[in-house]
Amino acid sequence: MHRNFHIRLCSLFLICGVCITPIHAQSAKLSLEECYRLSKENYPVIRKLGMITKTADYTIENANKGYLPKISFSGQATYQSQTINFADALGSLPISASLPSLSKDQYKIQGEVDQMIYDGGSIHHQKELTKANTILQTQNIETSLYTLKQRINALFFSVLLMDAQLKQNEIKKANLQTQVQKTEAALQYGTAYRSNLDELKAEVINTEMTSTEYASNRMAYMNMLAVYIGKDIPDSSELELPDQELLSPEINRPELKAFELQKSIYKLQEEQLRSDFLPKVSAFFQGAYGRPTLNIIENKFGPWFITGLRFSWSLESLYTFSNKKHILELNRKIADTDKETFLLNTKIDLTQQNEEIKKYTELLKQDNTVISLRQSVTKSAEAQLANGVITTHEYIQKLNTEHLAAQTMILHQIQLLQARYNQKFISGN
Repeated sequence: MHRNFHIRLCSLFLICGVCITPIHAQSAKLSLEECYRLSKENYPVIRKLGMITKTADYTIENANKGYLPKISFSGQATYQSQTINFADALGSLPISASLPSLSKDQYKIQGEVDQMIYDGGSIHHQKELTKANTILQTQNIETSLYTLKQRINALFFSVLLMDAQLKQNEIKKANLQTQVQKTEAALQYGTAYRSNLDELKAEVINTEMTSTEYASNRMAYMNMLAVYIGKDIPDSSELELPDQELLSPEINRPELKAFELQKSIYKLQEEQLRSDFLPKVSAFFQGAYGRPTLNIIENKFGPWFITGLRFSWSLESLYTFSNKKHILELNRKIADTDKETFLLNTKIDLTQQNEEIKKYTELLKQDNTVISLRQSVTKSAEAQLANGVITTHEYIQKLNTEHLAAQTMILHQIQLLQARYNQKFISGN
């Protein structure tokens, strides 16, 4: 009897320390951090990261091609109702030579090369905006992947709870089987009733049924966890109990970085607005063949070219610059408001988790006191059962009460650990 008590005490001590020992010494262990990593790698949205990066590369490459010379070709064949009549224009002058006339059908094939020299920074800002948008999209994906941790936490700690409850159930079963052996021996000597033995055996079966239910729940949680991490988890695998880390009070969620990145995009867009009304300068070369050439007096087919600088300055963007700037400023304020709202909600969630941690910490202190008292009662009941003072049914009730107290403590231990990791998830640390 004393030996059984020591076995229970040692087992409960291990559970009170929230230390789940391996059932099979050689079985593989899976940590919470490993689950985070595997679920992130397996989640389909992770494939978008490569696509976003590749899209940005193409967009930047296309923007860089704005520095390359622009080459264009055009051609036309026209017929016009009249042309310049040099004889009429110069008729009053004493010129005896015959003057040429221009043909009414005219032809031109032209090619032009235009090399941008100064674009007001449009290409530069286009590339910077592409880079900023890419970083923001990447950060948004990181934010969506971060929410996976909450789902992994729920499944991971559910498995840990099932493991602890299975272990405690095995302790109860071992105690019952010990009493079964004692009752069988007493039955042989005629100091016990068959009904006492049957009642104990029925309670052993009830305990086994409870273990079956726990094992089934554990398998369901493990299968769901396996889907998330994209990896089969053998039945013999165990989950490694996470450490109870001390957390920083600062909030370090990925959403905060996304808010700042969004504001940086608005700043770049404002800089781009300024570049829209700056002048543009380019060098060009036109080469053509047709009739007439630049020397229209000859009125015959031939080549010609024109080269020089081209300057353009459109002030149309000034009409909307002020309103667009106000819109960007309002967008920045909206981003600040969203950030403040997020921080407020996060602080509220952290406050709730802090209270949860305090609650479970206090409950565990009370659980330890209750279990100590229940163990004393069960120990006394064992002696009373051996001496025929109480019935087997009364003994089972006291054992079940102790078992329920141990299961309650196990639940509070896992809930405390999960509350700490929920706190870690909410704060982003």
